[in-house]
Amino acid sequence: MKPVQRFTTLDSFRGICALLVVFFHLHVVDSFITLPFFRRDEVLLNFFFVLSGFVLAHTYGMKPNLSFKAFFISRVFRLYPLHLTMLAVFILFETVRWTAYKKGFDLNNVPFTGLFAPREILPNLFLVQAWTSLTETMSFNYPSWTISIEFYIYLLFGALCLLSMKNRFLMFAAISLVAFMLIFSENEPLVERAMLGLSCFFAGNITYLVYLMIRDKWTFKPWLVTVLECAMMYATWWIVMNDFNFRSPVGSLTFCALVLLFAFEGGLVSTLLKTGPFVLLGKLSYSIYMTHAALLFSLSTIFIVAQKVTGLALAPMIGGQRFMDTGSVWANNLFVIAVAGACVILAAFAHKYIEMKGYELGKRVLGGAGKARPAADKPEAVQPLKPQVDRVA
Repeated sequence: MKPVQRFTTLDSFRGICALLVVFFHLHVVDSFITLPFFRRDEVLLNFFFVLSGFVLAHTYGMKPNLSFKAFFISRVFRLYPLHLTMLAVFILFETVRWTAYKKGFDLNNVPFTGLFAPREILPNLFLVQAWTSLTETMSFNYPSWTISIEFYIYLLFGALCLLSMKNRFLMFAAISLVAFMLIFSENEPLVERAMLGLSCFFAGNITYLVYLMIRDKWTFKPWLVTVLECAMMYATWWIVMNDFNFRSPVGSLTFCALVLLFAFEGGLVSTLLKTGPFVLLGKLSYSIYMTHAALLFSLSTIFIVAQKVTGLALAPMIGGQRFMDTGSVWANNLFVIAVAGACVILAAFAHKYIEMKGYELGKRVLGGAGKARPAADKPEAVQPLKPQVDRVA
């Protein structure tokens, strides 16, 4: 199989997982998302970390003379514009809720308390909310906890890429191995989510190295690759659906195998994942992931207000969780599909006007920095700006 410069299939997987995260956070009575698979797929978040490690290793890990400054700037402008926008949106939400609360209209809880307390703004601003037990990991735009973990892992990765090629990959392997050993031994020195990110991301780096080592040596028949792809999909389903000791780290290792297999894009499942709808989900995956919580918050608020006005049970509390209910099973299922469509539309807007604008601004910043350097330094300063597969890392 020929090496690829862009892993379209893996991008599509990321888009599918982003949509599954939406379904996991969406609560609608008597809809298909109440099925066990959609309520247990939180383990798929490990896949995001593994895939990010694989993608970053492909985009930057093989560069012999990586500019850390250029890498840092590209990461900041890749992640921060949409993160800051959504943080501002949630602060605006709380401000509106506070105004309503002062007028005697109560929605769930007191505004600017708990997960939305003002003291949580600064940790979110600097993306440290998921790194310490002193802060609320799920505060404000709660999906951003993974971005919190990834951002500082990216910086560690970039620093390690200043080492020689051999030493950097030895460090990648050492960090992942030690993190997995500490998880399995239940002696984690950092918070659980940080250990999860470290183990999975650097495992993804090593997975890419394995990919490089075997991509030109082994050739498989398409039918065999298709069988392996189906088997890997079943293994993923089984891990989601079953409880067992160390489910999360075992899932992480399984996702390494999944990423490695689908990187070759040799089977029928890969062919399907390279079709238009899945490619679109992959393109919008970061925006879907970062914007969906605001949409769900808005819809839940509408249902709560409607319940107060009509007296109908449109926003029941079930098991301590706020649900939405139109009163009809068919309508509830159609509502879930409509929400998914709305998430994609909102993500398309955010991708075009926020995510890509930030990316383009980062390119201009790096291009300007490159002009101030000697000619020999210009390519290294500019090339990292054009990652071929880093759509949502």
